[in-house]
Amino acid sequence: MKIAVLAKNGFEELEMMGIVDMARRMDVKCHIIGCDDDYVTGSHHVKIEADLRFEEMDDDYDAIVLPGGPGAYDLRNDNRIIDIVRKYIDRNKVVAAICAAPIVLEKAGVIKGKKVTSYPTVSHELKSANYERSVVQTDGNIVTGNGPAATFSFAFAVLEALGLDTGKLREATQFEFLLGKSS
Repeated sequence: MKIAVLAKNGFEELEMMGIVDMARRMDVKCHIIGCDDDYVTGSHHVKIEADLRFEEMDDDYDAIVLPGGPGAYDLRNDNRIIDIVRKYIDRNKVVAAICAAPIVLEKAGVIKGKKVTSYPTVSHELKSANYERSVVQTDGNIVTGNGPAATFSFAFAVLEALGLDTGKLREATQFEFLLGKSS
């Protein structure tokens, strides 16, 4: 099982590192893909070394994840990203986007009639989708998340969309306790 997190400068740090951390805790290979460079800098100036550059990325990932933040606009404007999103949808693989990143899915034309969520300030751009203001939405192989506060829920939804049982991870991270569902 492999996940690729596609990153450009301006990514939202919590959203990117949340899925990377949760996936790796479940022994899922999760690579940060630097779309333009070996290093990417987040919207809050955290600089991270990518595991791979975009051109080094294999074709055998089970999911791609698009973090939000201002970098989502650069993802949307990169035809390589639009092409890979379409390719993954055509192959019925998991495509996930959080915060502002669902705008990439809109441009790729893959969310028509799908239930999606996003950061509220970009919801008006998701014209072809059935937008729902919620923490996370999963519709088929598309997973979307609302924003930084949705990081844990989004990561769990991505892993579950891949058919993984997140029960032990939820317990280990005290996620259910946070929600008041456990003591």
